[in-house]
Amino acid sequence: MRKEDCYFLGKITRRHGLAGNVILKLDTDQPELYNKLESIFVEINGLLVPFFIEKSSWSKLDALNIAFKNSSEALVEQSLGKSVYLPLATLPKLSGKKFYYHEVIGFNILDENDNDCGVIRSINDQTAQNYFVTNLDGKEVVIPIIKDWILEVNREERFIKMQLPEGLIDVFLVPSKKDE
Repeated sequence: MRKEDCYFLGKITRRHGLAGNVILKLDTDQPELYNKLESIFVEINGLLVPFFIEKSSWSKLDALNIAFKNSSEALVEQSLGKSVYLPLATLPKLSGKKFYYHEVIGFNILDENDNDCGVIRSINDQTAQNYFVTNLDGKEVVIPIIKDWILEVNREERFIKMQLPEGLIDVFLVPSKKDE
């Protein structure tokens, strides 16, 4: 399994108890989708290694207590602190205005008047306010991802239509003093 064919699910944070169980802290808004996991991919030395799950139970709202099949001390030790992934194919399909960040890379952002606001190059989700990073006329434009601003997600034509505050895009297109 290649990392580009997977999505980040969470991290194995610590051991749990003496029976070789571990805690998987999930990075998701919908932890309930993951209560029947049969296997996960753990990133070890840059490779995704399959780990098969014997049983799991909720430790907290967003953390699973997991027992691996054929578990050994070495297996548990190898998994601690590691990132966990699942294949993209296992994600439930979203519709309407909901989307996964990975699926909209390359989509155009349009304002409510169908003006081009750039192509999504990346998404920053490392800050309190997540935002699209687009490229418009060779300039980087940052557009906050605010649910109420999203008017339409068109997967067929690969665009997201947004109601943006007046002047938001202009801020990024105004020539700076050093450009003059």
